[in-house]
Amino acid sequence: MEGSESNSRAVGGTGFGDTPALIAAAHELKSPLSLMRQMALSLEQGSCTPEQASVLAQRMVLTSERALRLTTDLTRAARLEDSLFTLEPINPISLLEEVAHDMGPLYLAQGRVLKVAQRRRSLLAVANRDLLRRIIMNFADNALHYCTGDAPVVLSAKHAPGRQGIRLSVRDYGPALPVNVWKTIEDSLGVRSQTLQARPESSGLGMYIAGQFAETMGAKLGAVRHRDGATFYIDLGASTQMRLL
Repeated sequence: MEGSESNSRAVGGTGFGDTPALIAAAHELKSPLSLMRQMALSLEQGSCTPEQASVLAQRMVLTSERALRLTTDLTRAARLEDSLFTLEPINPISLLEEVAHDMGPLYLAQGRVLKVAQRRRSLLAVANRDLLRRIIMNFADNALHYCTGDAPVVLSAKHAPGRQGIRLSVRDYGPALPVNVWKTIEDSLGVRSQTLQARPESSGLGMYIAGQFAETMGAKLGAVRHRDGATFYIDLGASTQMRLL
């Protein structure tokens, strides 16, 4: 897509028939399913107070929603080559607010905060709304598991470097990643799934799927390493209708 600019790596094909991708999918689904089983057993034992049972029930719903999002994204990614996706002008701040609203309960259940960084001037990107929304939800889902302390996870939209496109990003405040691990992330971002020892709960499958969605829209993924976490982003083309706003 014209107007997109990024220092991220280009993404490859889907490759979901490959054994490594299938193993990654099984790994990614194992964690929420195991957690749901543990919570269900706690409820079955009947040793919880009504308040504790209510909290467990809520967490089961939220955990199952996360697993369903992943399976839906896997199905969608596997069928990308057989589908048509319309690109249209999108207000990125509106989309980020939608994601924050939908994922807010999951963050709240884990004592975290997800917020959108506001800006005074409007932006307009060109993307497929459904695919872009799924990418940002993948980023936010990933950030939820690695943020530490009281700092919120922040969703933001701004001009990409050179002001030739729009960058949507998710900033988490998690564990610092060693340079060698970060190099692995940069080389593999959106290209293949990976298990990160510094972030052990993830196989990187969500990022891999996000890469497939980005490629379909002619966009690119990228990441910035911080001392206290990371920012994952997607660079999109800016709409020529921006001048009409």
